[in-house]
Amino acid sequence: MEKTAGVLSTIGQNIRALRTEKGLTLQSLAERTGLSPSMLSLLERGKTGPSIGTLVVIASALGAQMSELLDRSSLPEEDIVSRADGQQVIETEPGVRRRILKQDRLRGVEVALNEYEPGTSNAPTPAGHEGYEYGVVLDGSLEVVVNDRTHVLNPGDLISYPSPHPHRFTNTGKKRVRTLWINLRKA
Repeated sequence: MEKTAGVLSTIGQNIRALRTEKGLTLQSLAERTGLSPSMLSLLERGKTGPSIGTLVVIASALGAQMSELLDRSSLPEEDIVSRADGQQVIETEPGVRRRILKQDRLRGVEVALNEYEPGTSNAPTPAGHEGYEYGVVLDGSLEVVVNDRTHVLNPGDLISYPSPHPHRFTNTGKKRVRTLWINLRKA
């Protein structure tokens, strides 16, 4: 009986830790899972045992693996250094390269170094997506359109905006532009 209580307590603590890391309230997690806030509270306090189905639903709503709810100590230790030779480089459009410096799904953060050759854009037309963005121009001059408003950014300039706002980046200059971009999954 004592061992069962310990397991339930661990599961509850892991659910609470993941929920708070994601910035979710009990109510918002309840809306995502279809479970009541009071049931989730009982689970987090280790006062009731979840079914396998309930664990699957909660893990999915938290963007986690079910094993993370059972025992987070078994998760692999995160490498604190992202080596250049191991970073993914994607050509999103001809002449536009995106180097993913770090993709941290647990915290909902992506950090990228973007390069735009002269006369290139990240997309044919402005588009939006989930999240929030911060961008800093490192070299060159970048034209950023957000919600049909044009901003010209020079080295050291930062722009930030909700990602659902339609946006597009264009290098209208004669030399390559480099930017550091941080995308948050949630606003």
